[in-house]
Amino acid sequence: MNTPNPPIPSAALTDSQALSRLDTRQLFQNGRRQVEIIHGNVRYSLRLTRENKLILTK
Repeated sequence: MNTPNPPIPSAALTDSQALSRLDTRQLFQNGRRQVEIIHGNVRYSLRLTRENKLILTK
């Protein structure tokens, strides 16, 4: 059984590995409930549910 790798402490991240943060309120403003994400040549849909959960589908 594979055990997951422990998270890397943020202090251990180099500048090139630093995480970008995007608040979902920026994505789902003005009543928007769904956004499209392009990754490479693949289109994904990120949807906000009534229960305030996220669903990512291809």
